[in-house]
Amino acid sequence: MEKIKKNLGFGFMRLPMQGEEVDLVQTRQMVDAFLAAGFNYFDTAHGYLDGRSETALKACLTSRYPREDYVLTNKLTANFFKTEADIRPFFESQLAACGVDDFDFYLMHAQSMKNFEHFKACRAYETAFALKAEGKVRHVGISFHDSAEMLDRILTEYPQLEAVQLQFNYVDYDDPAVQSRRCYEVCRKHGKPVIVMEPVKGGNLARLPEDAAAVLDALHGGSSASYAIRFAAGFPGIRMVLSGMSDLQQVEDNIAFMRDFRPLDETELAAVKRVQEIFRSKGLIPCTACRYCTAGCPRHISIPDLFAVMNAKQIHRDWNADYYYNEVYTKSGGKASDCIRCGKCEKVCPQHLHIRDLLADVAAEFEKKG
Repeated sequence: MEKIKKNLGFGFMRLPMQGEEVDLVQTRQMVDAFLAAGFNYFDTAHGYLDGRSETALKACLTSRYPREDYVLTNKLTANFFKTEADIRPFFESQLAACGVDDFDFYLMHAQSMKNFEHFKACRAYETAFALKAEGKVRHVGISFHDSAEMLDRILTEYPQLEAVQLQFNYVDYDDPAVQSRRCYEVCRKHGKPVIVMEPVKGGNLARLPEDAAAVLDALHGGSSASYAIRFAAGFPGIRMVLSGMSDLQQVEDNIAFMRDFRPLDETELAAVKRVQEIFRSKGLIPCTACRYCTAGCPRHISIPDLFAVMNAKQIHRDWNADYYYNEVYTKSGGKASDCIRCGKCEKVCPQHLHIRDLLADVAAEFEKKG
């Protein structure tokens, strides 16, 4: 991991868009600013932005900079292989899409009890270790969304793993569903460095409710996002904190407080704890807008957007959320009530949300008759 320069990574999951396509002009500016500030870690996966994340990396990074200037992570995702024989061709297609000959990190993606047996049956871990031996991968790791017990099992069965990517933020730290703290402690027990994902919880900790934002604003020390990212980066064994940056302003903000990183002090930690309490009291849907759920939805429901307007209604209780629900996100179809309860969304949700029931709640709130 000697190539990694600093502890902030650029997640290529939430890039600026122009309609259905990545805004490559702005993304190039973001990449240039990130590298110029001394940061060099980039993270992608084939499913991000329906494949556009990888090709955007090629257009904005790998075709424009020498290979030694950046560290690149990609992932093996369960729904892109059915047998062991599928893995190598898929891997080669990822190299081609990204425009490189090797990956610095290759992660077994979104490991959980639901898909671990599929990875084992297809010898996915063994294939990744073989790719490392061949020089096509420098480090093999996992990204993980499940219980601490499951993580302990995986790291016990595959001690060769070199890194674990975890969801880790101050709201999820002691959450019984996400188990950020307990999973982090398992990584420490096994001596595995941690790569943090969702430090800002899909933007939720950057766009706080007014009363929560006021607590951090009173510190006069930075953006709401800055406290979330610094919280995550301040723990021993955290090697990298990923930020899914969506515009140049976010890149510049992150650079400003991570160029010369300092952990949260006692006053800042106390403020974050208060924000945590306020945030949890709102009863908001803990969706991170990863959008894994939307690709397979047979009714083309924009689930994360509907959850976002539901959260907005809970916070503000005004007409604005109703407008966005009816006139923006469901104007041409895909209402919450269109859900046929097939359950495909719940099978891929990293947050283990009961999406079908939540959509019923959304429909009851926004589709009231009369």
